[in-house]
Amino acid sequence: MNEPPKSNRREFLRGRAAVRALQGAVERRLADDEEPPGMRSHTTAVPPTYLVQITRQAMAAEFEVYLNVRQHPQAEDAALAALELVEQLEDQLTVYRPHSEVMTINREAAAGPVRVEPRLFALLEQALALHRETGGAFDITSGPLSRAWGFYRRAGQFAGEAEVQAALTSVGSQWIELDANQRTIRFRKTGLEINLNAIGKGYALDRCAAHLQTAGIEDFLLHGGQSSVLARGSRAGVATHRRGWTVALRHPLKNDVRLAEIRLHDRALGTSGSANQFFYHQGRRFGHVLDPRTGWPVEGVLSTTVLAPTAALADALSTAFFVMGWEASAEYCRQRPELAAIFVCPGARAGSLVIEAIGLTDQDWQRY
Repeated sequence: MNEPPKSNRREFLRGRAAVRALQGAVERRLADDEEPPGMRSHTTAVPPTYLVQITRQAMAAEFEVYLNVRQHPQAEDAALAALELVEQLEDQLTVYRPHSEVMTINREAAAGPVRVEPRLFALLEQALALHRETGGAFDITSGPLSRAWGFYRRAGQFAGEAEVQAALTSVGSQWIELDANQRTIRFRKTGLEINLNAIGKGYALDRCAAHLQTAGIEDFLLHGGQSSVLARGSRAGVATHRRGWTVALRHPLKNDVRLAEIRLHDRALGTSGSANQFFYHQGRRFGHVLDPRTGWPVEGVLSTTVLAPTAALADALSTAFFVMGWEASAEYCRQRPELAAIFVCPGARAGSLVIEAIGLTDQDWQRY
């Protein structure tokens, strides 16, 4: 997790009071051009109703909860508690705080087994399973490569072949050993480290959703920095045949341009792209999404968006598919009908795009 600005608990608690004050006074209908970022409702016989938006900074992103107004009296308190959970998860998962559980693992696991909190252990099991299923395209040990290319601290720089090969000696999830009986992790190679950036935000959204559902909240939309989204139930006021929540697929290089709308119903979405972190070297563009098998930045893809049952899975696969490319990703989805994906790639003409979808129906999305 990237280190976020420090939050102020007093301000956070003021936010709780503000939400309560807004409940009866400042709730307003959101017109089409006023809707939350990434959202736009379709025209239906029944216009969408009011929304409450609750926001908090964490994991170097803005986490947001959208709720139907007055649907559940306890919804706002539950949402605030869910967002507070994100800060606790960052403190556990980040590689930018020496005391985090992930950093404790990185310091100690090469010397011997390290006991892991149960839910984090399950996340690590999922990460290793995805590493195997994607042929190594998803790898939580690729931190040395990000460091070699300067992306670890958001300062991209060209890495030569020798530096790449040196970093690759410390990369490979196959060197991680998990003991499910003892719930421990061990590195079978020195120099190994784990980094959960490619799955952590989605995992946080899944935990937030579980908290809201335990509190009896059935309809909500969660955003984690716009690239990670999770929807449950529906926005109030939409027609029954169009249940769910609508989010925008944005141009990977022009954030103010929408390419399509995607309807999410009890589903999550994750997007990976290199628009925000890249550099040019000798006229060639290098983005921050690295192939952990070769050590080099991936080329030929601008963004990948994955729809999946959980946000952690959507996040992880959006990165893996970016690395795997169209054909391998399409085959992966064909074997798993619960998944869908959208690739945005450069077109033949300068500035043009090619958009291809896997496993989506006309009910799932609408291109502009």
